[in-house]
Amino acid sequence: MVVFPLLMIFLMAKKKKRKLNFQDFVDSLNREDIPRVTDTKVERQYFLIVTEGEKTEPNYFKGLISQLPNYLVQVEILGEGANTISVVKAAIQKKREREQQLLQPNYDEVWAVFDKDDFPAKNFNGAINLANIEDIKLAYSNEAFELWYILHFQYLDAAINRSQYIKILKEILGSYKKNNTQMYQILKKKGDESKAIKWSEKLYKDLYVNNPAEEKPTTLVHLLVKRLNEFKE
Repeated sequence: MVVFPLLMIFLMAKKKKRKLNFQDFVDSLNREDIPRVTDTKVERQYFLIVTEGEKTEPNYFKGLISQLPNYLVQVEILGEGANTISVVKAAIQKKREREQQLLQPNYDEVWAVFDKDDFPAKNFNGAINLANIEDIKLAYSNEAFELWYILHFQYLDAAINRSQYIKILKEILGSYKKNNTQMYQILKKKGDESKAIKWSEKLYKDLYVNNPAEEKPTTLVHLLVKRLNEFKE
């Protein structure tokens, strides 16, 4: 029922001292200059994040997700405890299982988070190719997830390994525990997420050779972080 537009019309008619007839009422419903009540309901988005690690990545993303309003986005995290292709396959399986559940909404986006580490190039690149075919979004790192942490503090373009990443983090933070449940909060307080995003984008652009296994160091974690940040109020 439209209330305010009709009230405006009656007030206008009274002011002009003219009688409002039924035709005036009909014409009012078609006027474009009268504000109308619109449906502003926002549809919730459903995300699935499947990670290689069982604790490190889930702990970080849980911290980020805690900042998001539940009515806008609902995120499910699965710490697979597997690697490369296995992570992507788990994401595909979970996506298909959800599609078969008639009482549950389908995932709007499914993300796979995994590292290159010392796995063969064919495994790493194969996982990326499979994800692209199956519409699984990627937040991989070459060599390891900790690169994303370091980029909150400094630019790093040296092709070093995970143990060296951890050494750098210990020097920056004083201490570093791989499965720290407060890592997101620590990075938010002491680091700079905007710089991490900027430097991640630069690394990917500068090192791109159309062969992810050779693009070291790079991380696409910033893509998932930026996407989730869109839901912050």
